[in-house]
Amino acid sequence: MLLVMDVGNTNTVLGLYEGDKLLHDWRIRTVIDHTIDEYGVLILNLYKNGRTRAKPIDDIIISCVVPPMMNILVPMCEKYFGIKPMIVEPGIKTGMPIFYDNPREVGADRIVNAVAAYEKYKREMIIVDFGTATTFDYISAKGEYMGGCIAPGVMISSEALFEKASKLPRVELYTPRTVVTKDTVSAIQAGIMYGYAGLVDGIVERISAEIHSSPLVVATGGLATLIQGVARRIDLVDEMLTIEGLRIIFQRNK
Repeated sequence: MLLVMDVGNTNTVLGLYEGDKLLHDWRIRTVIDHTIDEYGVLILNLYKNGRTRAKPIDDIIISCVVPPMMNILVPMCEKYFGIKPMIVEPGIKTGMPIFYDNPREVGADRIVNAVAAYEKYKREMIIVDFGTATTFDYISAKGEYMGGCIAPGVMISSEALFEKASKLPRVELYTPRTVVTKDTVSAIQAGIMYGYAGLVDGIVERISAEIHSSPLVVATGGLATLIQGVARRIDLVDEMLTIEGLRIIFQRNK
């Protein structure tokens, strides 16, 4: 059994694999103030409640964009599972050439997404990951990571609006039927959703113009399905892309 962990700034996604088969997946909050034991008990309980009690976890792989979390998760894996986890970091075998000025600067989650997407779709593509930040990554038809760009995430943008504009209330992320709305809540919702869809479509169009091609656009992350309903340039959503990439990288290094 393989436990994969993708640690983001806001959420941590876990997946439990038996061979190539994903048995369970969970999403928990990333909390830097949690102790080794708090994370250990939480993850152990998730595992035990997943109807897999007869099958022990043999291996763990972690990708993390929050460095302080490694001081919690690595000793947690050793204490609660008796396993030294594999870490997605510079030097690990990905099977993908990385054409970046300094490959060490590329977030582990971006590489993991790229590996999974190319393994699955085998074509030129743009990967849009809706996390705390929204990342756009271009993968060539040869399976090369060519770079991309980073924008503020939907929730970051929303929180900034609510915090800086004292009269504007927090609203649920919902897409109104029209852009021209008749009340303040709907006006905020329309601005966030249609505005962000425009950001996604605009960046995808600019990347396509730069490369003189029309690559497949794959979205992933917690808000991918919501934004897909508004954006025009997202071809498909693959919510399990990151944890699938972790499984692939683990197998290539094992």
